[in-house]
Amino acid sequence: MAMLHQSLFVFDIETIPDTDAVPGLVGVDDENIEERRRALSQYHLDATGGKNDFPRQPFHRVVAISYLTAEIDRDGDKENYSLKELRSGRFDADEAELVHGFYQWIDKTRPRLVSYNGRGFDLPVLRHRAMKYGIEAATFHDTSNKWENYTTRFAQDWHCDLQEALTDFGAASRALKLNEVCAVLGLPGKFGVDGADVAPMFDAGRVSEIRDYCETDVLNTYLVYLRYQLTRGIITHESHNASVEDVMSMIESEKTERSHLGDFMQAWGKSCGNEFLLG
Repeated sequence: MAMLHQSLFVFDIETIPDTDAVPGLVGVDDENIEERRRALSQYHLDATGGKNDFPRQPFHRVVAISYLTAEIDRDGDKENYSLKELRSGRFDADEAELVHGFYQWIDKTRPRLVSYNGRGFDLPVLRHRAMKYGIEAATFHDTSNKWENYTTRFAQDWHCDLQEALTDFGAASRALKLNEVCAVLGLPGKFGVDGADVAPMFDAGRVSEIRDYCETDVLNTYLVYLRYQLTRGIITHESHNASVEDVMSMIESEKTERSHLGDFMQAWGKSCGNEFLLG
């Protein structure tokens, strides 16, 4: 019998290049961070014939993990989601603590994971960083049930990677971006900050802004997931709208202290013409 998860864990990570690995990779011992980043970029350009300088998954240092949690309630074969919180890993946590906290949450709650390109990027990065710090992630890697586990590609009740789901696991364009899906659905997508801005922001000590940006990506991912689950017949039209109203209520109650949520709401209203609910 398939496991009935009790909660959703919608997550996203932000990273910067891991310059600590550069000396061992290419022999550049220069202490200058920018010089090491250039060397890492050149290494990946050389490895891809000049096509892509984006570091492969092991060469990313996690600087933020943001997440949304929601309880799953069931009514027969239908699900309903009750939003609990939208947060980021502790502000003063180092990378090892962030990664450990992620896997500890899985150990504790065994949630259904929801991501956008989590299987292609976020989870491989987290796995490599867990290996770097010697962090145990046994629950995540438990494959005692061969077909129902976090690492089985098609087990969407365990981990729904929306990029894979919305491209029929690569049958359609694998390059489909979250921002593109959001544009079609009347969601804000990215505004003000992009992934390329994260390293300069980190250098400038703007970690709180990175976390805020990451949280807006999580909100976008959750709202896309709600529409996807509606289309699949997992949630009803009414349940979808109730979950959207949950998000709006959360933003309304917290936007004074968390201005990025107010900015998200404003951008959302502009994107959907202030028609937040499905008619």
